[in-house]
Parts: sequence; C-alpha cells; structure tokens
Amino acid sequence: MQPEQAEIIALQALGWLVGNEELCPVFLGASGGAAEDIHARATDPAFQASVLEFITMDDAWVIAFCDTVGLAYDQPLRARYALPGAEQVSWT
Repeated sequence: MQPEQAEIIALQALGWLVGNEELCPVFLGASGGAAEDIHARATDPAFQASVLEFITMDDAWVIAFCDTVGLAYDQPLRARYALPGAEQVSWT
C-alpha cells in the first residue's frame, strides 16, 4: 500500500473515531491527547499511525470502522504498516 492511500484510510479512521462518542475519549485517554490535538495533528503521519494502531487493537472496532466506510477488514492494518514507525513493531 502506498503511503498516500494509507493516509486517506487513517483520515477516514480519525473521522470515524471522532464521531464515536464512546470510543473517542478512550483514544484520547490512551494517547494522552486532548480534543484540540485531533485537528492540529490530523495530517501528521505519526498521529495517523497512532489512530490506526488504536483501532486495530480490537476486532470489533476494525469491523465497525470498515463496515462504516466500506473497506476490507485488512485495510486498517495494511495502512498502519505503510505509515512511519511500523518498522519498530515488537511482538515481545
């Protein structure tokens, strides 16, 4: 996946997350961010990656997001791997 396509998916994910009144505060709490940060950092690839990492933590979130925007279920994780920082993933 090209980084540009990954960024589009990340922005879709961010829009979905912001529209989710239950999940958005959980993301903000987990990331240490504030609501003001969302707009200011929306185009930052590292922030976009954090959005995708958060959503891909739970299969139900992935399914809900993908069903909402019409993506295949593997696309959020593929997008995450196309953005900066994925090379540092450690499974230990």
